Amino acid sequence: MYGLPEAAHYLHLPVATLRSWVDGRSYRLADGGRGFSERLIERPDAGDPRLSFNNLVEAHVLRALRVEHQVSMNHVRRALDYAEKEFGIDRLLIRKELLAAPGELFLQEYGRLLSLSRSGQFAIEQILEAFLRRVVRDPKGLPVRLYPFTSPGTTEDRRVVAIDPRISYGRPSIERKGISTAILVERLNAGESIEELADSYDLTAEEVAEAIVYESARAA
Repeated sequence: MYGLPEAAHYLHLPVATLRSWVDGRSYRLADGGRGFSERLIERPDAGDPRLSFNNLVEAHVLRALRVEHQVSMNHVRRALDYAEKEFGIDRLLIRKELLAAPGELFLQEYGRLLSLSRSGQFAIEQILEAFLRRVVRDPKGLPVRLYPFTSPGTTEDRRVVAIDPRISYGRPSIERKGISTAILVERLNAGESIEELADSYDLTAEEVAEAIVYESARAA
């Protein structure tokens, strides 16, 4: 289970952005009234403010749609509702059906709502695919591991840092050894060198450097 600020840090998202996805948000209408955008992510327990690993995966995929393409929550919500009502697929953002084409069911309604050109649909599809490649699934299609991007604003397909509920208590770690990225940065800040840390944990200097960049990055 992850606190909201913790989850936002792991995914390089502003806390306010993630909170709006989890709690919804109000906004001002053109006539001066107020509207409300419903949440896009549902916590596993309404009485517990923490998020689950599946919620992290949902937020990771939403980042491709919302942050990278700046599309309204209402449009995303309507497209998700479309997949649920027309195809009986709830929580599409963590379902294996999103991998088809990729996200064909989602983009079918999403593109219609936005009146996207074919080039626009292609652009979103490519971004979505880059994010979906970062999610590893079990034979049943359920997410079991997430490779977060090292820094915000990049879609570079490097897989050094992983978030896996079975490793390091679900905290970001160097995949090859299961060493927490936070611990590496703490020891670096305490005065140890990258070379000393690499030797201590049997890591490469590049892996330690990746952990430092990941932990030091902040959402744009």
